[in-house]
Amino acid sequence: MSVRQGLLALLSQGPKYGAQLRAEFEDRTGGSWPLNVGQVYTTLGRLERDGCVAPDGGPDEEGRIGYRITDAGRDELTRWWADPVARDVTPRNELAIKLALAVTVPGVDVAVIVQTQREATMAQLRSLTRLKARLMAGSNGSRPASGDGVAGETMSRLLVVENLIFAAESEARWLDHVEARVLAALPG
Repeated sequence: MSVRQGLLALLSQGPKYGAQLRAEFEDRTGGSWPLNVGQVYTTLGRLERDGCVAPDGGPDEEGRIGYRITDAGRDELTRWWADPVARDVTPRNELAIKLALAVTVPGVDVAVIVQTQREATMAQLRSLTRLKARLMAGSNGSRPASGDGVAGETMSRLLVVENLIFAAESEARWLDHVEARVLAALPG
């Protein structure tokens, strides 16, 4: 997710200062992608430079400066909502790189690496499943309900957690595939 567009989405709901943006971003994404407050202010600086946000008055009594979205920022946000997320640029996957190198380096026990990773992935999957259950059990918020009765704010966290669950399940299946492929390639 682009931090830039994420901040614009939050600002589309009203003016906020940097620490508020950071807290709301982390809350709405279930804490899955923590932001450094410096990253927030750097991004706000770029957004201001590009005419997408503007200061919302002067500093408050604590010296914080609020920001508001501009028309240019709303236009960029509208384009972001409308455009699909590109899948042609593959993010760097440390696990795939690690295993690709492990199968080419003599003396590395790939099966041990796969098993160690599988245990960590399954532990993460169990933790995420517990978090999902807690979110579902406590979804009686005051915001408008979504399709399955989960309140809007909880829904945002739930969607992120479910994405992480699907990713962990996929990783576990891929590790099974890697293990089978490596075993099949062994002389024997």
